[in-house]
Amino acid sequence: MTAPPRVLTVAGSDSGGGAGIQADLKTMLALGTHGMSVITAVTAQNSLGVRGAWPLPVEAVRAQYRSVVDDIGVQAVKTGMLASAELVEAVAELIGSTDAPVVVDPVGVSKHGDPLLAASALDSVRTRLLPLATVATPNLDEVAQLTGVRVASEEQLRDAAAAVLAYGPRWALIKGGHLSGDAVDLLTDGTEEHWLRAPRLDNRHTHGTGCTLASAIAAELAKGRSVPEAVSAAKEYVTGAIAAGFALGGGIGPVDHGWRFR
Repeated sequence: MTAPPRVLTVAGSDSGGGAGIQADLKTMLALGTHGMSVITAVTAQNSLGVRGAWPLPVEAVRAQYRSVVDDIGVQAVKTGMLASAELVEAVAELIGSTDAPVVVDPVGVSKHGDPLLAASALDSVRTRLLPLATVATPNLDEVAQLTGVRVASEEQLRDAAAAVLAYGPRWALIKGGHLSGDAVDLLTDGTEEHWLRAPRLDNRHTHGTGCTLASAIAAELAKGRSVPEAVSAAKEYVTGAIAAGFALGGGIGPVDHGWRFR
């Protein structure tokens, strides 16, 4: 048997199973790849919010990464919650020595507004991590956090993309899900522009959307697709997952990573 494409997620654990490492691995499986993980932090969270977060030691993160990459190898890497400046810098060093496309999801806050990245780590994300990204996938809150650019209209997505690209990623995918109207994202490398539109769905159960999208892009890149092709396929997958999102617990439920199989 030939092994499927291998994708590595470097991110935090979500005990509720809707986001983080758990969402990443479900997405990678759903898209026909073999998912592997480097856990950077453990969170205690559920549908109501994050109750606690504990970053892992840098040496534990480094050992996980080297164990996977040196033996199994990877065809794409996705980063999510990195928690601290020390972890951001260690992960950037590791990724910099790996020959594979990298999707950087610069996770700053949870769906419930809980902080998942120390303020002291922002500069490390800007200067160490974003320059290594094949694709960076910030939402509008993360754009504001990283660049100071605040987007209130679809037209301003270009300004946000330019500000993110200034830090060095090859492509920026600016997610406009927080705007009104259709769910519009802008993918650009500063020359090409790809506008991705989907109807805004009347479903509040959207926990894990950002993690899922970034992991879907990484999975499609691992299968050999170009960045525009990978992002388009990932957007289609996530739109279906949001449509099928379901209630879980007393708060915001997750998107359905297995919607294509039900």
